[in-house]
Amino acid sequence: MLYRIKLVDDKYYTLELSEFKDFTSFGNLEKDLEEMIASNILEVLFEEASLMPIFRERKYQAEADIYALNEKGNLVIFELKRGVAGKDAVHQALRYVQDAGKWTFSILQNKYQQYTKSEIDLRLAHKEAFNLEHQLEANDFNQTQHIIIIGSAADDSLVNAVDYWKRQGISIEFLPYRIYDINGEKYFEFFALPYDKHRNPSEIKGILFDTNRSYDEDAIWYMMENSVVAAFGDATRFIEYIYPGDIVFFSHKWTGLIAAGRVKKGNIKKDNNETWYRDIEFLTAIPEKGKEIKAMPFQRVCEIMGKRFFWARTIKVPYLSKDEAEILLKELQIYLKKSE
Repeated sequence: MLYRIKLVDDKYYTLELSEFKDFTSFGNLEKDLEEMIASNILEVLFEEASLMPIFRERKYQAEADIYALNEKGNLVIFELKRGVAGKDAVHQALRYVQDAGKWTFSILQNKYQQYTKSEIDLRLAHKEAFNLEHQLEANDFNQTQHIIIIGSAADDSLVNAVDYWKRQGISIEFLPYRIYDINGEKYFEFFALPYDKHRNPSEIKGILFDTNRSYDEDAIWYMMENSVVAAFGDATRFIEYIYPGDIVFFSHKWTGLIAAGRVKKGNIKKDNNETWYRDIEFLTAIPEKGKEIKAMPFQRVCEIMGKRFFWARTIKVPYLSKDEAEILLKELQIYLKKSE
């Protein structure tokens, strides 16, 4: 719930409950809000989740909203329910899972290639995404399925239905959302598992940021030569997650971390709608086009940080705290210096 803190008699505080609304309260915006949630499930709402999306719902098809793979190759299926969906919504989600449970590796591969508009092998993509030592075998994929239903916190029948199936041993979770309209501004409240962990945007953080090598070999030089961190095309929104003072580590696919820089003060800049960027001050040597690129291997990054990263995103989660970023920066400076 969202509460407004009120001052009473100049010294006592009370909590005033804020009324929350449902999708249907927003009229024509209802479908837009649904699309907003579906588009941001894995990148914003599940900020540090290591899940690899492989498929999204198609119009007029009996499919869940999003299908993703975890590190073990098992399916995690997201179903978004707008309005008061009721217990029947869970039955529908269970049917989706029943169908998906029959998907062979070749079906998964086909869906992934449709989703990414590429011909990359799903086993290789999964190995690189989770930085695994070996690829999974085809028959290792989709051994089990897990359902996550996202719905209104006010939908008691949906909550009760999820609880029932959970008691029956079904791998299912319910994540509630609430929408508020405060002084004409709309606010979205979401609760992620296992607990609601989101980094405060005002905190300085470290970000492992992709150089877009999979799609454009020259994107790295746009960033290096212009002293910027940039994102392109459909990925431009990721620049909105980077703030002045953050330390950006440039992650070059198949190579490692090649440089780091601190984000300068100022707003996001745009060359056009296809290229968004922020200015940075480099804190390491800057790679030069035509010369060998020095890099710290990804495995070494994991060893220094004592954690694993999900490498398949533009921003490699988890984020680093300020202290962690400073540690990695120092190690990267030493490593690159030795490599000269």
